[in-house]
Amino acid sequence: MGLVITGASLLGERTGDLYVDDAGLLVDEAPAGAEVLDADGLVALPGLVDLHTHLREPGREDAETILTGSRAAAVGGYTAVLAMANTSPVTDTAEAALRVLELGREAGLVDVQPVGAVTRGLGGEELAELGLMARSRARVRVFSDDGKCVHDARVMRRALEYVKAFGGVISQHAQDPTLAGPASCCHEGELSGRLGLPGWPGIAEEVIVARDVMLARHTGSRVHVAHASTAGTVEVLRWAKSQGIDVTAEVTPHHLLLTTDLLAGYDPTYKVNPPLRPQEDVDALREALVDGTIDAVATDHAPHARHDKEHAFTDAAFGMLGLETALGVVRTALPEMSWARVAQVMSTTPARIAGLADHGSLALGTPAHVTLVDPSAAVTVDRADSVSLSRNNPWHGRSLTSKVVHTVYAGRLTVRDGSLV
Repeated sequence: MGLVITGASLLGERTGDLYVDDAGLLVDEAPAGAEVLDADGLVALPGLVDLHTHLREPGREDAETILTGSRAAAVGGYTAVLAMANTSPVTDTAEAALRVLELGREAGLVDVQPVGAVTRGLGGEELAELGLMARSRARVRVFSDDGKCVHDARVMRRALEYVKAFGGVISQHAQDPTLAGPASCCHEGELSGRLGLPGWPGIAEEVIVARDVMLARHTGSRVHVAHASTAGTVEVLRWAKSQGIDVTAEVTPHHLLLTTDLLAGYDPTYKVNPPLRPQEDVDALREALVDGTIDAVATDHAPHARHDKEHAFTDAAFGMLGLETALGVVRTALPEMSWARVAQVMSTTPARIAGLADHGSLALGTPAHVTLVDPSAAVTVDRADSVSLSRNNPWHGRSLTSKVVHTVYAGRLTVRDGSLV
């Protein structure tokens, strides 16, 4: 019957109504008999798009499934997520990518777009079926070995050359394994030494970012920097963009607000890769997101079962939840950021990077993917309230500003008054 959203502040700039026809498209007049949703006092954004989500299915359905992850995404205001490839089996074939796509459509709460592995089995040596994944119905355009760095420059060059033919992009987990090995888990510095934790220096990220932007320039292809975490990476990105190199970058909500000091208590909730960094890095990341050096916010939502996370710090799994809290964390970290800029970094630009033409806009004739936010609400996070299967939530007990009230996916309410429909 359609939907009419009345009285919303569109991108925080002007009050207006949004009309959705029975095909789920935004139109210029109210359909007859449409449901009316009062959005007075709420900000309307294009549905959020996450470039970096771990949904764990197939292989680790005890931590998350595509269905439960889709629920968490919808509650967080997302209408599209990119499902990373480090599942079991790895998403390195067209068949595997199609299975992820189909499970996302069965869930029906957000668009779940599979990310393809760069190398077979994430082994870093032989390219995965990049072309077949791209030509399949899944139309894979983003490829990543996330969790592992494509550290061989020859392999990275070949991947960049290959995806250029169909407009793909390589998303790099920048971690030089000779400078920060698999055991590295704390920002290298005085604190890591005092705690006796293996150090993860910022230079291990920065040298890979510097190499990859040069490879992107050499090949004329696109590279995307996943979860940028240091001031040095910001410097490299700023230089690369000044040279016209086709590079984009994302930052996670937790790297915008949390610092390495939290590791002093050895709480494995705060073990993440790349690690939390000092305040000076956090400040540089915030500035870079505001000025456009960093293009997008991506959650790196990484659910883990209790038996993987509740260990001594060095033995615990890397990662933390992010989908349900991302918008509130960004607003808490950067309260002066305009809503138009929030829409840019959490919806419009991620959709462009991912090649999701149906997302990131409130333009007439496009699918009605809409997030409605109460900008004045304060929410105290309780991990027990999460719709994710996992509970490794770093925001438990914290108060975050702004609340997702309603989420509209393809013209249909998936979240009403903060709860799944």
